[in-house]
Amino acid sequence: MKKVGAHISIAGGVENAPIRANSIGAKAFAMFVKNQRQWKSKPFNKDSITAFKQNCQKFGFHPNYILPHASYLINLGSKDKEKLSKSKDAMIDEIERCNMLKLKYLNVHPGAHLGVLSEDECLHEISKNINEILKKTENIVIVIENTAGEGTNVGYKFEHLKTIINNIDDKNRIGVCIDTCHLFASGYDIRTKQAYKKTFDEFENIVGFKWLKGMHINDAKSELGSRVDRHQSIGKGNIGTDAFKFIMNDERMDKIPMILETIDQTIWKDEIKMLYSLNDK
Repeated sequence: MKKVGAHISIAGGVENAPIRANSIGAKAFAMFVKNQRQWKSKPFNKDSITAFKQNCQKFGFHPNYILPHASYLINLGSKDKEKLSKSKDAMIDEIERCNMLKLKYLNVHPGAHLGVLSEDECLHEISKNINEILKKTENIVIVIENTAGEGTNVGYKFEHLKTIINNIDDKNRIGVCIDTCHLFASGYDIRTKQAYKKTFDEFENIVGFKWLKGMHINDAKSELGSRVDRHQSIGKGNIGTDAFKFIMNDERMDKIPMILETIDQTIWKDEIKMLYSLNDK
């Protein structure tokens, strides 16, 4: 069974996220667990934590289908000591927040070398820093998101994701999230049955579906292989609707959170309905 939702605002308190998710017909959701534009935020209060758990239970949101997203400020591939220290501290704080909410995952972009390291060196730095973070925390699975490869970001090749995973000590606490816009922009075509099969056969052979913990479901304003990260509403971009029909009928994508990050929040409810309508079952 597919679990489709969207990235929901936590304005007014984290406890509002499951309420908003339910209001658009979501069966999964993503959210930030703090202000994503600041290194530090006020701690959760106990009432918010309790209300979040109660609302998740009320509306049937299991932790398996909630995919919190870490701050965009975090760069686990940085060689700048101050920025790396802030990034690791922020990750630890966000993991602790996820634990307070009794969640399971924390999705993060892998990082960027900023021209200081080679891609391979950056990937090994990311793995090393994740290992440090995992040793200082408990429970939460760090979910590495593929990127479009914009700027000096790594993670735009399946081989990058595999390198990171290979160098993680505790394999029980690592996974990946595939963003369809990023996938397309980084050069993986999914627009036809043949292209879709080729791309996800490659994913299985290089990374493996056992590591797939979530997906971000986005069409793309950007061109195939452009390495430009520009999301678009489903069916209105350069990927088109067929690819999402393939996804909605692919059993390998069952039982994971499938999260819309498309550009028009006012039509998320309609997009969720439309995605479910593409399922032939």
